[in-house]
Amino acid sequence: MKKNYNILSITPISHISGIKKKLSSIGCLHHFNDPLLSDIQDLLPKINIVFTNPNKSKIFIGEDFINRCQNLIVICTASTGINHIDINYAKKKNIKIISLTNKIKTTNKISSTAEHALALTLASVRNIVQANRSVEKGFWDYTKFIGRQINHLNVGVVGYGRLGKKYSHYLNALGSNVFFYDPYAKKRNLKYTKIQKFSNLLKKSDIISFHVHISNETQHMLNKININYLKKNVIIINTSRGDIIDELSLVKFLRKNNKAKYATDVIENEILKRKKSPIINFHKKNKNQVIITPHIGGMTIEAQYIAYTESVNNLKKFIDKIK
Repeated sequence: MKKNYNILSITPISHISGIKKKLSSIGCLHHFNDPLLSDIQDLLPKINIVFTNPNKSKIFIGEDFINRCQNLIVICTASTGINHIDINYAKKKNIKIISLTNKIKTTNKISSTAEHALALTLASVRNIVQANRSVEKGFWDYTKFIGRQINHLNVGVVGYGRLGKKYSHYLNALGSNVFFYDPYAKKRNLKYTKIQKFSNLLKKSDIISFHVHISNETQHMLNKININYLKKNVIIINTSRGDIIDELSLVKFLRKNNKAKYATDVIENEILKRKKSPIINFHKKNKNQVIITPHIGGMTIEAQYIAYTESVNNLKKFIDKIK
């Protein structure tokens, strides 16, 4: 007889084929597209399973949230990143965390975030957003939007994992001089030049694209000290996590160097402190230097179907084991 687990979904899933049906086959599904804590607080004491995704959630699954969920046994996130969950506290409470972090076969099928990094790169190099905004205002003048030819530029890739490799491949195909920094990349079969020091990559790059997970090592890896190595007209692309860049220091750099640009799909502490974001507030008055998208890197029809289906399947396997 199937145990009636109470499942709380706090991220949009209705548009992804089969996901609601799969979750409902595990237990009683309580689905909210993007709730505030106040919208669901009465439900929390009876919830056994939380299904989430950091791209669309106002809720940080931390100590307060977990303590309200007195019967919680598993948190399932359809993502590789897990900085929207207090991992240590969840483990302390013996709560299982299911993510795509180590699901290499599945994530290798997903190229959407690397493609979005490419799109942000091209938009920045050719001033596409700014030029379009000018036309919308009734102007027709190219002189303010003269860009660069990408096959004349040095592209530094930070992180040579799954997404870093894909992005490197795209930029190499366009003729860029590609090199990377990643102290953990294996030396054999490396297609592009490995830079041994992060500071040397910063000095050399016309474009820098970040493809790393957030950790103690990568938190603020671009900071007030090493940011001074950057070229004055550098373009920085970030589709990793906002927390890898010290945004206050970046804003100071952008103010001093009005030819520099930042194109990002993420901001620091985007769940809890989005309204106080230094980069969003800078962007409001300096639109020519910054492009921001709302964490849409992995949000394509194909990527969502692959990621969410794999996540729910892994959740079901875990539940079947403990029945």
